[in-house]
Amino acid sequence: MEGRAAVILLVEDDKAHAKLIMRTLEEAKIINKIYWVKDGLEALDFLYNRGKYSDKKRFPKPDLILLDLKLPKLNGHEVLKEVKSSERLKIIPVVVLTTSEDEADIIRAYLNYTNSYLVKPIQPKKFREMVEHLGFYWIIWNKLPRKNEKENFAR
Repeated sequence: MEGRAAVILLVEDDKAHAKLIMRTLEEAKIINKIYWVKDGLEALDFLYNRGKYSDKKRFPKPDLILLDLKLPKLNGHEVLKEVKSSERLKIIPVVVLTTSEDEADIIRAYLNYTNSYLVKPIQPKKFREMVEHLGFYWIIWNKLPRKNEKENFAR
């Protein structure tokens, strides 16, 4: 299946999960560019083009953020709260992709305006299926704002 090019920011500290997500999206032929960061502080550096991510052409604002909650340095809840409180970033859809089924985590994520909350299945086959469907929905089927339009409306 083909779609428009999209930029995805994957915020995931588990290398095996990150590789499985990236490989699944690639094998499903979901056309995109995936940037992988391993902790919450690095995610914010990427999103605000700070430090090694200062080149906006090399590190563009993502169309979608896939966010784990259990992260080092700054947890996913804190990253989500920052993204959704920023005029520049809040338009970006954020999908929480986590192992936590804790009701408190789910409620907190939605109170901080997550666009979706998905629990990672334990079985690799089901995990791949979920990631493939997630990719099709958010990148192929869902209509995301065009880059230049996002910039025009961001304050």
